[in-house]
Amino acid sequence: MIIGVPKEIKINEDRVAITPAGVQTFTGAGHKVLIEEKAGLGSGITDEAYVSSGAELVATAAEVFKRADMIMKVKEPLPSEFQLLREGQILFTYLHLAREPELTAALIKNKVTAVAYETIQLDNGVLPLLTPMSKIAGKMAVQVGAHFLEKPYGGKGILLGGVPGVAAADVVIIGAGSVGASALKVAVGMGAQVTIIDQNAERLRYLDDLYGGRINTLVSNQFNIRQSVRYADLLIGAVLVVGAKAPKLVSEEMVKEMKPGSVIVDVSVDQGGSIETIDRVTTHNDPVYIKYNVLHYAVANMPGAVARTSTFALTNATLPYALELANNGFYEAVKNNNALSRGVNTYKGNLTCGAVGESLKKDYMKIADLLG
Repeated sequence: MIIGVPKEIKINEDRVAITPAGVQTFTGAGHKVLIEEKAGLGSGITDEAYVSSGAELVATAAEVFKRADMIMKVKEPLPSEFQLLREGQILFTYLHLAREPELTAALIKNKVTAVAYETIQLDNGVLPLLTPMSKIAGKMAVQVGAHFLEKPYGGKGILLGGVPGVAAADVVIIGAGSVGASALKVAVGMGAQVTIIDQNAERLRYLDDLYGGRINTLVSNQFNIRQSVRYADLLIGAVLVVGAKAPKLVSEEMVKEMKPGSVIVDVSVDQGGSIETIDRVTTHNDPVYIKYNVLHYAVANMPGAVARTSTFALTNATLPYALELANNGFYEAVKNNNALSRGVNTYKGNLTCGAVGESLKKDYMKIADLLG
C-alpha cells in the first residue's frame, strides 16, 4: 500500500501524522510512504530524517493525495483539501464530524473511506487514539488557565496555588475521563482547590481514593454544576460523548454568575463545546474572547501547541492500526478488528457512525451491514 502524509494546513497546527520510526515500520513491511516536503518541521523532524528512514519526499499535497492509497493526517481536511479526496481512498485522521456537516457531505460525495481516530473504541470503552491527546489537552488546560488568570492577560490576578496565608484558586473540572483526570493531576500538583464533577459515581470514588481527600467530588446534575461554576476561578470543560456533539452542561445563565476575570477552558470545543457561551472556535494566535467579563479559551487543537510531544505520543497510538489497514487491506482489517470498525465514519458514499448521524440528523448505515 502507498501511505501519504501531507503537511497540516490548519492554522497553528504543527503536528505531523507520522515519525521516521513509523516510516521505517511501514517500509519494513513492504509499503511505500510519501511525505510532503517540510511536513515534519513543526515537530522538529527534518526531511532528511524521513528520507533516511525510507520515505519519498513529494513537493505538493496534491501529489500526495493523488498517489496515496491511504492518507494519514492529524486534523480533519479543510475545504481546500476536499477536492483532493477520491473514491475508495482511506482517510485516517481526527475527523470530529459531529460539528462538520460540510466535511461529512464531502466525504460522502467523494465516497471516501474515512476512519476517525476519535471513534476507534475498544470493547471496554477505551479510546486508544484519543487518549494520548486527551491527556495532553487536560494538562494544558490547567497551564493555559493559570496563564490567563494573570492580570496582564485579562484574568483576576490569582496565583493558582496561592501562598501561605492567601487562598489558592478554585478550579472546577466537569468530566472525569482522560481529559478531566489529567487536568486534575496538574491542578492538584499546582496546589489549587479542585472540584471534579462527573455522572459516574464509581469514577469519582476512584479519584477520591487516589487523591486521599485532597479534592472535592460531585455527582453531575444541574444543581451541583451551577453551585460549582458560580465560585470557580478556572472552569474546565472535559466532557466527551464518543463521536457525538458534547452536551451543553453549563448554561449561559451560569456563566453570567461567574466572577469577573474568571477563565473558562473548554477542551470539548472540537465536539461543539460543553459550555453554552463557547460559541466560536479560537486559534493559538488569538485564543480567548471575553463574554460576561469571563475569559473564554476555545482552541480546538490545543495539543498542536506542543507539537513534538503530541506528534510522538499520537503516532505511538495510531501506528498499529494504520499498519493493520496497510497489511490486511481495509475489508479484512475492519472485519477482524471491532475497535477499528467502530472508527469507520464513512464508506462507499454512506455515513456509518451512528453518533455523527444523530448529531447531524442524517441517515446512516452500520459498517457491518455494508461489508456483508
